[in-house]
Amino acid sequence: MLSGLLHYRYRGNDPDHRDNRGMREAMRLGLPLAYFHGVVPGRYLAVWPVYIVNDDPGALTVTVAVDDREHVLYSPERPAVRSIYEDVDMGRRSYITAEVKVRLHQRGFRARVLEAYRRQCAFCRLRHEELLDAAHIIPDPQPLGEPVVPNGLSLCALHHSAYDRNFVGLRPDYVIEVRPDILRERDGPTLAHAIQGLHGQSIVLPRSIAQRPDPARLALRYRQFRHAS
Repeated sequence: MLSGLLHYRYRGNDPDHRDNRGMREAMRLGLPLAYFHGVVPGRYLAVWPVYIVNDDPGALTVTVAVDDREHVLYSPERPAVRSIYEDVDMGRRSYITAEVKVRLHQRGFRARVLEAYRRQCAFCRLRHEELLDAAHIIPDPQPLGEPVVPNGLSLCALHHSAYDRNFVGLRPDYVIEVRPDILRERDGPTLAHAIQGLHGQSIVLPRSIAQRPDPARLALRYRQFRHAS
């Protein structure tokens, strides 16, 4: 397997399907394509330009390089493979592909979480999607921090920051708590209504039980909140 590349399955199981023949022809001609990554039914993330650099009919898969045309060359010695400058461009290609995977991961996680919460903030029900984030219950680098919906909360930017900084916590029974010192604080109406007013409220939940916040993750994160309190 070539490193630093993406893999895309054939359409169906017939290597001679017209779409699969089209991908091989795009490889032969060195044509740029767009890579569409499905995140939720009917919604895709596009990466462009990409080039098909290898075809494996036995595995029903093509290999895709995310790069500019001048870095994707045809090799007469390897007629079935598009080769990339092995010295300079190996690191370049790996870096670009890693960046693309991170972007797909982040945007895909956000799309799946917002879809589960019906595009609203789980704390305040704000429905302006451009102001919503997919917050991790357990942060990404930590164990149990996978980019899965049960590890996510759809939160507006304000409540995402408040949750990450332990101004508010979420119990395993889906009830919000506000940190005691924040509850005692006196400030303007934003603090009173947008933060303190959350105390004791239940969050909006996904309709699907399987997509609801994982109680075990919530319990772990809640202990961290209590320690910060």
